Amino acid sequence: MSANLKRRLTAVTAAAAAAAMLLSGCAQSQREDSGGEAEGGESSESSVDSQFIFAASSDPKSMDPAFANDGETFRVSRQIFEGLVGTEPGTADPAPLLAESWEAGEDGLSYEFQLKEGVTFHDGTDFNAEAVCANFDRWYNFEGIAQAETMSYYYGKLFRGFADSPEDAVYDSCEAVDEHQAAITLAQPFAGFIASLSLPAFAMQSPAAMEEFGADETGGTAESPELSEYARAHPTGTGPFAFESWNVGQDITLSAYGDYWGEQGDVQEITFRVIDDPVARRQSLEAGQIDGYDLVAPADVADLEGAGFKIFTRDPFTILYLGLNQQVEELQDVKVRQAISHAIDKDALIRQTLPEGTKPAIEFIPDSVNGYTEDVETYDYDPERAKELLAEAGYEDGFTVDFNYPTGVSRPYMPTPEQVFSNLSSQLAEVGIEVNPVSEKWSPDYLDRINGTAEHGIHLLGWTGDYNDTDNFVGVFFGQEKPEFGFDNPELFQALNDARQEPVLEDQTPLYEEVNRMVSEYVPAVPLAHPAPSLAFAERVDHYPASPVNDEVYNEIELNK
Repeated sequence: MSANLKRRLTAVTAAAAAAAMLLSGCAQSQREDSGGEAEGGESSESSVDSQFIFAASSDPKSMDPAFANDGETFRVSRQIFEGLVGTEPGTADPAPLLAESWEAGEDGLSYEFQLKEGVTFHDGTDFNAEAVCANFDRWYNFEGIAQAETMSYYYGKLFRGFADSPEDAVYDSCEAVDEHQAAITLAQPFAGFIASLSLPAFAMQSPAAMEEFGADETGGTAESPELSEYARAHPTGTGPFAFESWNVGQDITLSAYGDYWGEQGDVQEITFRVIDDPVARRQSLEAGQIDGYDLVAPADVADLEGAGFKIFTRDPFTILYLGLNQQVEELQDVKVRQAISHAIDKDALIRQTLPEGTKPAIEFIPDSVNGYTEDVETYDYDPERAKELLAEAGYEDGFTVDFNYPTGVSRPYMPTPEQVFSNLSSQLAEVGIEVNPVSEKWSPDYLDRINGTAEHGIHLLGWTGDYNDTDNFVGVFFGQEKPEFGFDNPELFQALNDARQEPVLEDQTPLYEEVNRMVSEYVPAVPLAHPAPSLAFAERVDHYPASPVNDEVYNEIELNK
């Protein structure tokens, strides 16, 4: 824990001890009261079964969202934690959450947030401006392993620098103006700042709980970090559900927080049951063992609907891509990267492996995001041209390359990774590129290898946009050097940096259009598709708050029995 954060804690730690004792029996009494507690302490008369069981495709990477970048962690985090900013229902656009309003200075560097009053963390401590500053200062003061891409991925990508590298940093300081007003100053403009705060990685966490349970006492290595006690067993936020338990490889249990500031819905207890096999998830739904699951296999949708199950589809806000690691000798030649692009029949890939409604991709952002342009190199399917380019690069007889792909997981952009791997491998073989299959379990092995090391070849990965800002796609992928792609392109990095600092949307648009053209010519990866992910639920689910950015909080679920 940094000294700066400890100073922030002095104002709240004394009150925390008494409050934590007061709350010690709260979760247990909540579980024992079968009717639950309605807001204000009145008993709920609901006749529905208040337990909701959702099948997760893998364990979370961490219970501390500041040290995560995966969807399964964020699915759980959104129930426990809240940020200053949320999203408008059903969209990717920012909306007030713990901050009721904000004002931005004309310089693009200063922001004042008016905070919601009467909000407490699950340990009973108050959410206030001091807590806001403690969180921002915590991120800025990460040290050692905590700065690794496998840990503070989003802070590193979006805020660029830490206290030990202030010349690169976007963040400068935070001041608690009064109890419910926080002023944040940036060191350089960041047009996506407000929208980025809707990310679970920047959710507000209890300073007292982080101090008590050593949130920053991480171990291991950058390639294989070890979780703190806080991240394993004591995540503490302001959300509608509080943490109960995590049985790794089995389930995560949450219970409704009785003092939640907002509405409490039909769901009073959540179990995220880990079922990594997509067939087993469907069978569990059909057997009545779970209430729902995400990332329904495309071939299953019609049969499930015919059997009376309910299908909810998110609007596409995704990208699936084939990553090309330029630390591999053959992939350093742009002609080889172009050849791989021409070798792939995206329409066949979509038709055979991805959900209905999926669109082929020509760049790394959906067409609803600012800066999208069709004026890019598209590399249409042309296996003969692929062979010509390989010959020009000196690989007339082809070559062999490692093809890394994940197992035991389904992602919104890739519900069946094994099928995608098989499909692409066959297509590449047609032009003389043979692959050496390298499969690993999604979390932590696959993510740590791709994000944290150069020990991989071509690989499957993708993205579900976190908020509606171009930088959240191309900036995260290609804004700086990263092990995943293994290249250094200062011209591209500078172009992205210039675009992200332009505060006027109309002036940003041509900058990002040029960035997308540069990316298409450089081919750091192959954009494959924009999948439209589906979820399946039992008949008792009347409403599910489907969100293009997966901002789905379960107190908004409506049940009929």
